[in-house]
Amino acid sequence: MVTLAIEMTASRLLGSVFGTSNLVWASIIGLILIYLTVGYFLGGRWADRNPNFPHFFRLMLFGAFSSGLVPLLSRPVLRYAASAFDQLQMGILLGSFVAVIILFFVPITLLGAVSPFAIRLAMTDKEKAGDISGRIYAISTLGSFLGTFLPVLVVIPLVGTTYTFVIFSVYLMLVALIGIARSSGWKAALRWAWTPLLVISLGYWIANTPIKTSEGQIYERESSYNYIEVIETGGYRLLRLNDGQGVHSMYHPEVISFDGPWMQFLAAPYFNVGMAEDHPPERIAVIGLAAGTFARQATEVFGPVEIDGFEIDPAIIEVGEQYFGMTMPNLHPIAQDGRWGLAHSPYLYDIIALDAYRPPYIPWHLTTKEFFIIVREHLSERGVVAVNVGRAPEDRRLVDAITATLSTVFSSVFVMDVPETFNSVVYATQQPTTIDDMYANYFALDQFKDTHPVLLRALERTITNQKPVSDGGLVLVDDLAPVEWIVNSMVLQFIFSGDYRSLQ
Repeated sequence: MVTLAIEMTASRLLGSVFGTSNLVWASIIGLILIYLTVGYFLGGRWADRNPNFPHFFRLMLFGAFSSGLVPLLSRPVLRYAASAFDQLQMGILLGSFVAVIILFFVPITLLGAVSPFAIRLAMTDKEKAGDISGRIYAISTLGSFLGTFLPVLVVIPLVGTTYTFVIFSVYLMLVALIGIARSSGWKAALRWAWTPLLVISLGYWIANTPIKTSEGQIYERESSYNYIEVIETGGYRLLRLNDGQGVHSMYHPEVISFDGPWMQFLAAPYFNVGMAEDHPPERIAVIGLAAGTFARQATEVFGPVEIDGFEIDPAIIEVGEQYFGMTMPNLHPIAQDGRWGLAHSPYLYDIIALDAYRPPYIPWHLTTKEFFIIVREHLSERGVVAVNVGRAPEDRRLVDAITATLSTVFSSVFVMDVPETFNSVVYATQQPTTIDDMYANYFALDQFKDTHPVLLRALERTITNQKPVSDGGLVLVDDLAPVEWIVNSMVLQFIFSGDYRSLQ
């Protein structure tokens, strides 16, 4: 249980700096398996040399104790890495990642040694070898089940990453101390009583210091899904999640125009013929609401249009309401997975904005043909879907895959690149249309005195940054949607090409 709890909590410890990409997960899982392999090998040899309970429980004690020290030892390295990540110093970042991963070598190796030691001590009757080993493996697997779900669903959301390490570490130390007391006497156990006390004291100290020390930080929190951070700079508030490489929402009490991808969703309806003379959108869905930047812009531009905002993390909704002015009465935040929520929505929408990023990934189940069929079924006759898609400077494979997939479902597809970002917005319309219809709507709106300037700017940027839609591209389906593979490849090529240096 404790070993799996450490593995799951390690992903949260690293996720606040290095993100939650498959590359990070693979590194954590792979290296922990290697450490367990070493532990199994060494544990078997130690058990044969000293097959007694005092050695067994001391091994357990030191494995648990070293687990509890991981947050303390990793904190300065992680803060250094966070600073390097903000400045895109890849060498320092990689070194920090390796250093933190190595910190898990001692505790995981020692905990891995416990199982073969337990089997050796329990094997008092060779005739019952199968029964004994089977029971130990069964108990171990049940513990793994608890260690997988308890941290993620209960402990981390309630007390955070540091205290999660402390709780599981101290629990196992108490088990070990009881074992030492029963096998060697209470005096022997009291000799080691300082270990849980030290871990608790250090854990309390660490937990009361910020996870990150980002300049301008006014709020941070760990939820069931994310590390959440709010930064304030120059009167603007930024929502950053996990590694902080993506700004998920922006807010200023007196500003509504932000030159990010959010504003480009406003342009979506104006690919349709005659939209300038038609009434504005009546209902909008946002998948990936975050802290409501687009919802606030849409309310300002279109008036009190009904907006359903799907956001899987309820903690982000709370942050949006508290720090980002996300209190519009026409906005209905819904704490659900976007695909499930949209599929069960009773409404038709004029705009469906898809901005569900967990950098650098779009969740694969929000990219497939089957999902876009659900989208089409929930669009009005004049409805348009707009998808925020990431790319590299010279690598548009993900954009091409999204456009190819949308083209199998919708009548017309368009692409624009958001200036000075690694984002493109892909639009798909229910009705057949051309870019000339966007031009016509723009010129008509430009003649109306009451047209909001933010809407005009969104249309201008859409028109001037149009890109051709690729003829190729992989069509993504529920059975085969290698979004993670495409993004991993894009990220690695970008890093090894050295193009990131131009951003420093």
